[in-house]
Amino acid sequence: MTITIVGIGLIGGSLALSLRDYGIGNRFIGVSRRPETAQKALDLGLVDEILPLEEAVKAADIVIVATPVDAYMTILPQILDMVDNQIVIEVGSTKSIVVKSVKNHPKRSNFVATHPMAGTEYSGPEAAIHNLFKNKLCVLCDVEESKPEFVTTIGNLFKTIGMRISLMNSDDHDKHTAYISHISHICSFALALTVLEKEKDEEAIFNLASTGFESTVRLAKSSPDTWVPIFRQNRDNVLSVLDEYINNLLKFKGLMLADSYEKLHEYFEEANKIKKILK
Repeated sequence: MTITIVGIGLIGGSLALSLRDYGIGNRFIGVSRRPETAQKALDLGLVDEILPLEEAVKAADIVIVATPVDAYMTILPQILDMVDNQIVIEVGSTKSIVVKSVKNHPKRSNFVATHPMAGTEYSGPEAAIHNLFKNKLCVLCDVEESKPEFVTTIGNLFKTIGMRISLMNSDDHDKHTAYISHISHICSFALALTVLEKEKDEEAIFNLASTGFESTVRLAKSSPDTWVPIFRQNRDNVLSVLDEYINNLLKFKGLMLADSYEKLHEYFEEANKIKKILK
């Protein structure tokens, strides 16, 4: 099986590693608009060769698009124009706008919208790691619009590399990811900016940073090239979540200004119920 990966960064590169590790695919072709990225992917053994987009698509059995999400609306229709019986997937964190961009394409059924929910705060080919996806969730969206046999193939592919599968429509996906993923990144960016603004002593930050601070601010290391397009595409859902989050921050601030620590304790106990979901 030949697998073409368009965009060989953290997710695309880690997928290449996992697919190799589990014996899926015997030829991996990379597509990158940056020569330095292409060379790194070759040097790291993520792909076997680099080809222009059309050649890479024509040679593939499965095409994986792993570019920043803003590129999907342009590149997915182009790729679908080139395919015969190839399966095309993308692995982005937003779905509604992406799915709508190919809704009326004559090869729409060749496309399966996927979101393997895994990642780190790092980016680029050198960030690719083995087993990134093991024991994680992969969401397949709007599967009724795709060929059933293609959905089965892609579902089995992700199961083979250790993922659980969930089916969801794209609108629900974007709403839920705003709550469980996108808001976490905004909060991390905001905390990092707050600390950098108030604490000018970098050595003090380094010396005093505990595991709590490190884990909370870790996502602020994430690439803006990745996350600004995600926030743009999921703007309405993220703004809705931000409103709720800001309301809670103001509530905590108001209780502290009023020295109402018993009530604050009650709210924290309520928040502790997240342990029933995240064990």
